[in-house]
Amino acid sequence: MEGLTDPIMRDVLTSVGSFDWCVTEFIRVTDSLLPDHIYHTYCPELLNDGKTAAGTPVHVQFLGNNPEMLAANAAKVAAMGAPAIDMNFGCPAKTVNRHRGGSVLLDEPEVVHELVKAVRDAVPAHIPVSAKMRLGYMDRNFMLENAHAIEDAGAAWVTVHARTKADGYTPPAFWDQLQPIREALKINVIANGEIWNNADAKQCRLESGCEDLMIGRGAVTTPDLTQCIRQNSDAPLMKWNELLQLQIRFINGPAKTEIGMVGRYKQWLGMMSKHYPEAKALWDEVKRIKVLAEITEKLKASNI
Repeated sequence: MEGLTDPIMRDVLTSVGSFDWCVTEFIRVTDSLLPDHIYHTYCPELLNDGKTAAGTPVHVQFLGNNPEMLAANAAKVAAMGAPAIDMNFGCPAKTVNRHRGGSVLLDEPEVVHELVKAVRDAVPAHIPVSAKMRLGYMDRNFMLENAHAIEDAGAAWVTVHARTKADGYTPPAFWDQLQPIREALKINVIANGEIWNNADAKQCRLESGCEDLMIGRGAVTTPDLTQCIRQNSDAPLMKWNELLQLQIRFINGPAKTEIGMVGRYKQWLGMMSKHYPEAKALWDEVKRIKVLAEITEKLKASNI
């Protein structure tokens, strides 16, 4: 998720969550081989054997429509230590789609196949290649064709967001539509979309028939969500004091600018306020603060 699951957020969430792996923000590939520093910016975990500090593998995700350059960049990042490569055919952003990237390519299953195959052929066989897709672009007409295109190109698994681009992020997610995809493919199908709590996870599994789940915004909003799902707990497992320590860790992470970190923290706190009353109260206290040290003091005072 661009602008959300960056290295700092991955570090924080994997320190308390129970993830099998996580994925970088998408790296846009156009017509060039990207330099090392770009990869180390998007995925500093490459310098740590491709894992977060907690030991969670980080898969590198690409977005683009140039098969030669996607292949070349995938080969490069694989040599740099990426444990797996993921391809983004799910992004619904207008600017991305306008440049023929993300979900707009779901209207061209043959292109989806070409891109996945180019990357699969370019990286060593022991490194998995996967893809993320939606049910379609403006409709679901090519839903199964895209799924088959990804499988036939050699992907190890496919993650499906249970909405079209036209649906955006508006509830509901159509989990039942993943059932025919799962039944049609031999590779694993991972369900994604609108999983905010343990009850959602159970219902998604029931309707989709998928065992594995990819969780994005839900894990950011409720940092212990993966633990709740694994332990079948409908109640939060982390106390607010523990979450305060997590927030302090977040704002002490590396950031290009102070104002940038302030904005990122407020974004996260705003998301958590949907689930935690304490977060809403804290938001009211810090929403006008622009100095990181002042926010830190507020967090420490709240932790007393």
